[in-house]
Amino acid sequence: MFRGASFLFKTYRNHSITWEVIKLLNIGIIGYGSRIRNVFYKVKENFPECKLVAIADIRNEEIRSKYDGLEEVRFYDTFEDMHANEKLDGIMIGTRCSLHTTMARKVLPTGIPLFLEKPVSTTMEDYLLLQESAASAKSEVVVSFPMRLSRIVKLAKEIIDSGKIGSVEHVAAQNYPEYGGVYFHNWYRDEQETGGLFLQKATHDFDYINYLVGQKPVSVVAMTSKQIFKGTKPAGLRCVDCAENQTCEESTVHLKGIRRETWAYCAFAEDTGNEDSGSALIRYENGMHVSYTQNFYSRKKSSFRGARFTGYKGTLELDFHGSQIKVYMHHTPRVETYDIEMGNDHFGGDTELVKNFVKVMKGEGRSVSTLEDGLLSALMCLKAKQSAETGMLQSIE
Repeated sequence: MFRGASFLFKTYRNHSITWEVIKLLNIGIIGYGSRIRNVFYKVKENFPECKLVAIADIRNEEIRSKYDGLEEVRFYDTFEDMHANEKLDGIMIGTRCSLHTTMARKVLPTGIPLFLEKPVSTTMEDYLLLQESAASAKSEVVVSFPMRLSRIVKLAKEIIDSGKIGSVEHVAAQNYPEYGGVYFHNWYRDEQETGGLFLQKATHDFDYINYLVGQKPVSVVAMTSKQIFKGTKPAGLRCVDCAENQTCEESTVHLKGIRRETWAYCAFAEDTGNEDSGSALIRYENGMHVSYTQNFYSRKKSSFRGARFTGYKGTLELDFHGSQIKVYMHHTPRVETYDIEMGNDHFGGDTELVKNFVKVMKGEGRSVSTLEDGLLSALMCLKAKQSAETGMLQSIE
């Protein structure tokens, strides 16, 4: 088979044998991190005609030795080398967050469909550069916002758009992840990489809220706190080397495999970054506002992710962890409950996201999670961070 012109023959048995010729789609990955690796597995699971042919990553030798199934993959040190030597149908960016903008700006002029991890930018400088590149971009971009494509959000959109609760005039949203320790034990603890936890977590929530309310945000005021994950333990201290690792509630020595390897550092050391809670009030163009809060030391059954969307006629309550929507009618004694079967891939959203990306690669569809969506969410997060740092209301322009 020749690169870029390969075909896959599929056999279907239904009383007879038929043959179908399907063009192989060659994919290159920039930055072979755990998230993008899992997304590509989801691509391959649903579309066997998609093939990973190239990886551009400075950790080439480490990747070769660590992961199976990459024997036929060609490795490059830079995107430029990969682009010059490969005929690609799609590119996926899975670098550390601080490089998302840099790498996206290299791909956008090529016209090759791009799957871009969130957040699309981690600084205002990068945001402005990416916004400028987006204006002349030739590549169609699918941003990694699976929550807007999850089954529960799709149903919420259907109910809201039906007018059942009236126009949405107020939203109260929460995100209390059970796994919040990840942002203090591994590389996420470096604020130079994350840009803060609005960009890491709220970027998803802001996006699905924007999608559901159908309005543009115009201003934000926010506040963050660091009350728990701080301390005077030595910088760089690993849990396995700490004398308190058998009594500390945050100790990761009991973890196994890759989780223990990556969740390595003390959450109470002097070099532990990131706020451990944050809240934002966002005003939208029609005058309504959204309250959003996130917390990273909730554990076990206290974890929650969801929101209440309230109109004059009723309130829609969306509970991701409970896989349920409830609609409370305001003027009739009725509560409607919807139980949704959801996958473990961002509530079914990852599967829909990769389906959309493959359609874009085949020229059969447009992105449903666009670069403009990614830029807007990033801007909201950056402005929320600015507001928390300055104590001032920030305009979202």
